Amino acid sequence: SVSMFLNTLTPKFYVALTGTSSLISGLILIFEWWYFRKYGTSFIEQVSVSHLRPLLGGVDNSAPSAASAANGDADSSRQSVSECKVWRNPLNLFRGAEYNRYTWVTGREPLTYYDMNLSAQDHQTFFTCDTDHLRPADAIMQKAWRERNPQARISAAHEALELNECATAYILLAEEEATTIVEAEKLFKQALKAGEGCYRRSQQLQHHGAQYEAQHRRDTNVLVYIKRRLAMCARKLGRTREAVKMMRDLMKEFPLLSMFNIHENLLEALLELQAYADVQAVLAKYDDISLPKSATICYTAALLKARAVSDKFSPEAASRRGLSTAEMNAVEAIHRAVEFNPHVPKVSME
Repeated sequence: SVSMFLNTLTPKFYVALTGTSSLISGLILIFEWWYFRKYGTSFIEQVSVSHLRPLLGGVDNSAPSAASAANGDADSSRQSVSECKVWRNPLNLFRGAEYNRYTWVTGREPLTYYDMNLSAQDHQTFFTCDTDHLRPADAIMQKAWRERNPQARISAAHEALELNECATAYILLAEEEATTIVEAEKLFKQALKAGEGCYRRSQQLQHHGAQYEAQHRRDTNVLVYIKRRLAMCARKLGRTREAVKMMRDLMKEFPLLSMFNIHENLLEALLELQAYADVQAVLAKYDDISLPKSATICYTAALLKARAVSDKFSPEAASRRGLSTAEMNAVEAIHRAVEFNPHVPKVSME
């Protein structure tokens, strides 16, 4: 019956169908333009994000449901901006040793509620798994990462350490209770000892089922995070070459684990050493069109291209002969960096 129906259609039907579709599309476009002029957003996009996406089960899958329950006040506001993607900051400071120092000096809070919410989601994603309730110390830490009050989090970490040598408890204390980088490094070394033991045990059991695999994935995240933070401590304490070696070893040991963006920490350390050839080698690997861009990548690429032409650059000569290919590449790299994040130049100049 379908084939018979299609055979009876005349060319006039297709002309009418095309005209009707064009008319409806035009009306929708006019309505979208009017709605955008009045409300500053797309009506179709707003409906799909606010109403259709939750029905299809697409509300912020990256954030655990427990995080949503703990941060219920922010859920309504986050639903309307659920499409907003914030690049994770790989150069983030230590909350206790550095962010709190800013608070002591200026009396102002450097971290917004949104910053805290994002980091809480990261902590729960990286440092917890479904089997935590089977281990008392991990069960306490699972609640601690959802706790909003800093003192409550720190108390929970101490409580977990009374039960067991818990790597994530040491991480929390290093990040939030330690008031100096030296104290943070000491706690991270204790976390490394505990984390390596958990990693070896879960590595042997990872193929015994989905639960063991999830636990091994969590233990891997914990171990990589600890080693990365130890490398950052070494750099902040002036041992930059040691930090570079630690980061390179970590990238070789876990080449597929790119979510912590260790290569950006490596770029920071290499720039401090003025090892520009090594910086270029790292950029050649990670400044790829198929990979997500970041301010670190864009501005470092612009810096190297500008350095290559800055010594011999003359505004008078450039105005007479025009820009060379290398100079044009430097200008384009600077434009790309500023377009990606226009706030960096202002912060740098301050």
